[in-house]
Amino acid sequence: MSDTGTRRRRAVSEDEKSQRRDEIMSAAKEVFARKGFHATTVADIAKQAGLAYGLIYWYFDSKDALFHALMAVEEAALRAHVAAALAAVAGPRDAGARDTGKEVPFRAYLQACVQATFEFFEADRATVRLLFRDAHALGDRFEKHLGGIYERFIDDIEAGVVAAQERGEVITAPPRMVAYTLAALVGQLAHRRLSTDDGVAAAQVADFVVSLVLDGLRPRPPAPGLESTTDSSALSAR
Repeated sequence: MSDTGTRRRRAVSEDEKSQRRDEIMSAAKEVFARKGFHATTVADIAKQAGLAYGLIYWYFDSKDALFHALMAVEEAALRAHVAAALAAVAGPRDAGARDTGKEVPFRAYLQACVQATFEFFEADRATVRLLFRDAHALGDRFEKHLGGIYERFIDDIEAGVVAAQERGEVITAPPRMVAYTLAALVGQLAHRRLSTDDGVAAAQVADFVVSLVLDGLRPRPPAPGLESTTDSSALSAR
């Protein structure tokens, strides 16, 4: 970069830089959602943002770097939205308990998480396209980042499942397997609803998911004369 460019970058305040980065990412999200990652050019993003083409590279080294930054921002926004929903359910309790659902009955925990996720995606459908359509189709360049996002959400769900199992609210199954099952169900429904307007509100879909899951996960006594197949050792041995 030239000395002139370096001086100009230094002259921009941190607040201005942050605001400009946000503007660029907002524009990029719109274009990526509309055209897809591969078909989008940096020039397209600059045009959407109303900026000169070269200015994009003062804030992001490449289109890939911009996409990575955008995924990180969307993950943080979704996590904050879900955490706020859990906080509303938990009430004035320990912050850690609110974030993980450890002190929240599993039905209320699951309802809050699922409904908040659907509401977030439906309010910002571009995010669904980014995380479920584009990122999965981009191969190795984004696989590790996307996998990290997914696993962090699995960690959160697993913590809630473990807490529910300790309270006797959920069957004794491998908690991470339960977490993956829940995530797959919610993810597929969110993706499907992106292209299908069925007129069903997010709260109704969340109610359906919660009822479906809890009917299957609620502890129940084994049938007379039959060995229980719901404990973790039996599942692990299969």
